[in-house]
Amino acid sequence: MTKLEELTALLVNEIDDFKNGVEKLEKINDQLNETKVKMDLSEYKTMFFSHQKEMVSHLKAIERFENRFNNKISQAKIYPNWAVVVFIAALLFGVISVLYVFIN
Repeated sequence: MTKLEELTALLVNEIDDFKNGVEKLEKINDQLNETKVKMDLSEYKTMFFSHQKEMVSHLKAIERFENRFNNKISQAKIYPNWAVVVFIAALLFGVISVLYVFIN
C-alpha cells in the first residue's frame, strides 16, 4: 500500500503544481487582455510635417528656377540689338558707297 500511497501523493503534488501553473497562466492572460498598447505618433507627425515643409520649399525653388529659365528663353535673341544696328549701318554705308562709285 505504501507504493500506492506514494504514487497518489506524487499525483496529488503534480496536480497541484499543474493547477498553480494554470492559475499563473490565467493571471498573465488577464493582464495581457487588460493591457492596451498606445502608439505615440507625435514624433512621426513632427517628422512628417517637417519633411512636408521641406518638400514644399524644394518645389517652390524648382518653380522659381523654371520661371527664371522660361523668362530667359523668351527674352533670348539670336543677335543682340547693337550687332543688328551695326550690320544695317555697314550695309547702308556699303550700298551708298557703291552707288557713289557708279554715279561718279
